Amino acid sequence: MPALAKPLVGILSDLVAIPSPYPPGESVDICAYAARRLRKAGYKVEVVRKVKGVDNVVARLKGSTKGPSTVFNAHVDTVGVGERGNWKTDPFKAVHKGGLVYGLGAGNCKGSMAVQLWLAEEIARCGGPVQGEVVFTFVADEENLGPNGMEFLRAARKVKPDVLILGAQTENQLIVAERGVMWARITTSGKAAHAGNPAAGDNAILRMMRLVGALQAFYDRALRKRTSGAMKSTVNVGMFHGGHNTNVVPSACTVEIDRRLLPTERVKTAFAELKKVADSAGEPRASYKVEFLTGTNGFFAPENGAGVGALEAAIRSRTGRKARFLNATGVSDGRYFADDGIEIINFGPGSGVQGHAANESVPVAQMEDAAHILLDVVGQLNGLRRS
Repeated sequence: MPALAKPLVGILSDLVAIPSPYPPGESVDICAYAARRLRKAGYKVEVVRKVKGVDNVVARLKGSTKGPSTVFNAHVDTVGVGERGNWKTDPFKAVHKGGLVYGLGAGNCKGSMAVQLWLAEEIARCGGPVQGEVVFTFVADEENLGPNGMEFLRAARKVKPDVLILGAQTENQLIVAERGVMWARITTSGKAAHAGNPAAGDNAILRMMRLVGALQAFYDRALRKRTSGAMKSTVNVGMFHGGHNTNVVPSACTVEIDRRLLPTERVKTAFAELKKVADSAGEPRASYKVEFLTGTNGFFAPENGAGVGALEAAIRSRTGRKARFLNATGVSDGRYFADDGIEIINFGPGSGVQGHAANESVPVAQMEDAAHILLDVVGQLNGLRRS
């Protein structure tokens, strides 16, 4: 095993052996592991939480002069094991075979976490940054899209990045743009009656079908031209619930809608648009309700920014190839910083197709490359005392 591969695989093996699935999303043990290593390396470390059992680690090392705050992030939580019979190995025991490390979370996102822990320790071994600060954040609640991880750190002012680099399965390429997301709920009401005499009632499901039909007709036209490169503005009806018995005219129905927004679209505007279409569908206003559930705006890091430029140069130096910019399907914890005017970049080892799947793995060679690349980036942005 190459010299750098051994410590990286060792850290990843430790992380895989510490269960941190959502549900339940408990992260005390894995954050304690990270905190111990970072304190030993000389970082100022905080373990902070909004709710009991959902710990987050913030570790910082400052330079002697002013400069940028370069913040690294990886989430500590994983999805659940799922059907245990689909796993060829113990999900909580890392297996190194054929240049890959297998285990629950190996790709998403403990591979990146292992690289970042090694990076933090290596920066300290080099004597720390010359300017600004480097900050490492290891957070929970990402798989839940919840408020108790990176969103909490931002709200509590625990981090204020100039450049935010999030661990992600990008095969060491770059994601610098991400769509926003807006979730909304529509509830319709009607009047229950016997199914043998439906005219005596008012069918809430049929009302919902009319509303959803109006929305779909509008979005089929409106979203056709809302594109930016490979990114598209989309809509999806993700949940549809109504009625409680087949022989009863349903008196209530609920749908939940997912809108993915281009970085130029705003969450508030998207919700107002949805409500306007619903209000124009012709249903009595008292018979339905449109509610905003949650949402965050998208972001786009300029390709000439300092962070993006440093990563591009480091990728070319390490691999001899030009960096590729990938299209993001989902959303990351970077979305909480979308309105802060900073560079937000997703980067890390592993392939996205490995995440959330049985027998997920991460290539060791990509972990090695990621470690070299990120150390180079810190040297460019913050300087290293013995770089």
